[in-house]
Amino acid sequence: MHDLTPVESPYGKSLDGLAERLRQRAEHHRGVGDWPAQSLKDCAQSGVYRWFLPVSQGGFAWSEREQTLGYLRLAEADLTTTFVITQLMGAIRRIAGASGDSVAQEWLEPLISGDRFATVGISHLTTSRRHLSTPALSATPEGTGYRLNGIAPWVTGAPHADLLVIGAALDDQRQILAAVPAQSAGLTAGRGVELVALSASCTDQVSLNEVYVDQSQVLAGPTEHVLQAGIGTRTGGLQTSTLAVGLSLAAVRFLEDEASRREDLREPAAELRREVSSMEETLLQGSDGSGDCNAAEIRAAANRLVLRSTQAALAAAKGAGFVEGHPVGRWCREAMFFLVWSCPQPVLHAHLCELAFGR
Repeated sequence: MHDLTPVESPYGKSLDGLAERLRQRAEHHRGVGDWPAQSLKDCAQSGVYRWFLPVSQGGFAWSEREQTLGYLRLAEADLTTTFVITQLMGAIRRIAGASGDSVAQEWLEPLISGDRFATVGISHLTTSRRHLSTPALSATPEGTGYRLNGIAPWVTGAPHADLLVIGAALDDQRQILAAVPAQSAGLTAGRGVELVALSASCTDQVSLNEVYVDQSQVLAGPTEHVLQAGIGTRTGGLQTSTLAVGLSLAAVRFLEDEASRREDLREPAAELRREVSSMEETLLQGSDGSGDCNAAEIRAAANRLVLRSTQAALAAAKGAGFVEGHPVGRWCREAMFFLVWSCPQPVLHAHLCELAFGR
């Protein structure tokens, strides 16, 4: 593989080149057997995983605004690979921000260089399975550590992970985050579930049966609401909205290209371009604190935009877009992802009311 130019700024041509490489492979990421290994390697070699860390930890120290710009470009090119990266970075940022440094010393550089892969198993602490009376994954104090039992239900890249950042709950409702090697005795990862879209992300449950973690592996806790402690805690929120707007950009660019040859598409293409540009600015203002930021309102607006823009692209593509292999069909399926992944209940309720009552 040829060396790639490090993407040290979201404004340079090197990001254009990386995005094009990802775009060319995106259609091949279909089923669980199509893990985007090469695209992830390209991102690692281009320094993408260093965007999010300070220089002292081997990073490029990109600002939140720059990170948002980077994610927009990657998501526009290849949502599957970009989604996987968000889960990898969720693990890396939590490892980097942990109070102890033994895990970081062993894992941080191999992860940001792309030699190893990590992911997170935390959805059961946020939107998934919180309604259950017993925790999906429990932690029982034992010796100098904890014994973990249960499942992490939605883990992206589960069968490809070398390390998993797992959340678990104690009997007293406090929670911990622990770095658990994939080869730990009692840990079993599924091969990936075939989904409506993003199947190549190999998202599946991870089962833990009497898995022991020492205190040195604990990244945070025990405490209530452990995901709110430390860095790397951007579950859902603007990050997920950013991916939705990135996918909207892909759809709008397709619509604009069609409109260059079809006058009937020019007005709707221009209107959707105005909306997506407005959402981009809202995201950027929210990321750098220069504007009012209501994450739930932004998420709802981003969801509506991605659904409308991808369906507009499909309408413009006509029958050709309904044939398997055309990108707009994939984009329409991918847009539905945002209705279910880390979608806050108020946002979900608003969407249901819109669908049921037209408001």
